[in-house]
Amino acid sequence: MIAVILKGWPRLSETFIARELQALEARGLALTLWSLRHPTDARRHPAHDSVRAPVTYLPEYLHNEPGRVFRAWRKLRSTEGYAAAKALFQADWKRDRTRNRIRRFGQALVLAAELPPGTAALYAHFIHTPGSVARYAGALTGLPFALSAHARDIWTTPDWDLAEKLAGARFTTTCTADGQARLAALSPGTPPHLGRHGLDLAGWPAAAPRPPRDGADPADPVTILSVGRAVEKKGYPTLLRALAVLPRSLHWRLVHIGGGPLRDELRKEAETLGLSDRIVWRGSLPEGDVRAAMQAADLFALTPEIAADGDRDGLPNVLVEAQSQGLAVLATPVGGVAELIASGHNGLLAPPGDIPAIAAALERLIAEPEARAAMGAAGRARVAADFSAAPTADRIAAMLRSMEAGEGAA
Repeated sequence: MIAVILKGWPRLSETFIARELQALEARGLALTLWSLRHPTDARRHPAHDSVRAPVTYLPEYLHNEPGRVFRAWRKLRSTEGYAAAKALFQADWKRDRTRNRIRRFGQALVLAAELPPGTAALYAHFIHTPGSVARYAGALTGLPFALSAHARDIWTTPDWDLAEKLAGARFTTTCTADGQARLAALSPGTPPHLGRHGLDLAGWPAAAPRPPRDGADPADPVTILSVGRAVEKKGYPTLLRALAVLPRSLHWRLVHIGGGPLRDELRKEAETLGLSDRIVWRGSLPEGDVRAAMQAADLFALTPEIAADGDRDGLPNVLVEAQSQGLAVLATPVGGVAELIASGHNGLLAPPGDIPAIAAALERLIAEPEARAAMGAAGRARVAADFSAAPTADRIAAMLRSMEAGEGAA
């Protein structure tokens, strides 16, 4: 049995994790889920409901469940593992004197104390906080741990923290060559595996052919879809400003799907730019509604940037989903985006933050329906050829089975 440590469960913005867990269960692995946070999303994706593993919520804040933390500490305090985990924590504390660091050690105590019999290994999604809990819990129990690293956790975690987790993990997997290179530089002896999240096209059938809209008819505007949380790294202010400089003779509307803390600011920005009547804000939606929106759209736009704190996207899963629906994509080559989008072939790339370049790409995609259709068809073929979810799920399942069997590092 594998204990999977998650930042939160379920989370709409992390559906790729649910899909992976669903695939691991389909390959015969028994899982238990351990979430550091309680759910905050009102909606769920079908993938969440299909995962059969039981979920346990660790104390999100230690002061809310002091009795549970104390019982775990009392159970483990005299063990050899406790001494080893405490030494790891104390070394980390010297470099990171934060309440968050204490919280992760307390959560690891509870995890280690409450693991069911038969648990053979720990597997953490995200190398930052879930990775810390897995590392401490591994020391407490003597169980091996593995890591799955994604985007923000790779670029905003200190080098020393990453290096020590990488050195202790049985294996680490990540989803982009960009992230793999950063982690490999910190762990030359145990390089991370590259495993794209991918998509099962059986659940994403091809969309019907789209009408050849070219933006000339005000009664039939070109629909631009964007799906993403309203956070700094998504670059939405830049996208809005690029839309604002398009020729007024082009008729389009933007449909945005996603929540996020900056959503109200984006609405105000759109109003300031005179775009409010051209934008539909739909908020967070379940997977079926997102797929329907992709099938109804003419093109997809997402212009990620590197945030001030270094946070950035890896390869946004919505780009793979949009390509699966035959949508031409406008994006920026941040993180692993250029690993999917070949500019001029299955979409267009523009430099991040470059409003004139993004506007020019938008103008071309709006006005040239034949080019859109060709790029969209190439995108569907690209996903089918190189972004299937099955190979990554097969690889991770094999490595987790190796951990269950007590074999050496994968």
